[in-house]
Amino acid sequence: MSTPILTKTRFANGHWHGLLTGAPEAPALEALHLGEPVPDVAVTETGTAGEWAVTVPIPPAAIADGVQTVVIRDRASGVDLGAVSLLAGDAAGDDLRAEIDLLRAELDLLKRAFRQHCRDSGAS
Repeated sequence: MSTPILTKTRFANGHWHGLLTGAPEAPALEALHLGEPVPDVAVTETGTAGEWAVTVPIPPAAIADGVQTVVIRDRASGVDLGAVSLLAGDAAGDDLRAEIDLLRAELDLLKRAFRQHCRDSGAS
């Protein structure tokens, strides 16, 4: 049996919405934030065979500084089907700026190495 595929359709009003395909019957899904179950995860029929609409309410505890992740998994098999990541607060801005600075430094290093290579190969 193949693993069902969970695709995000939208994220609005504190609820993550997705479409689960490849599940012949309604799966028992669970969502976890910091190892704790998220209540009120809903799986409903879409009217198309093998497709299910999934709604995961984002718990208030997941709205905090830094990166917070809610994992969505099949309760029966324990297979992770997807995740919702939230990035917020002052720490998020600092993290992103640091990553961009690192990427710029790496790009500058690559540009210098490429230019040096071009100079060396042209002189031969």
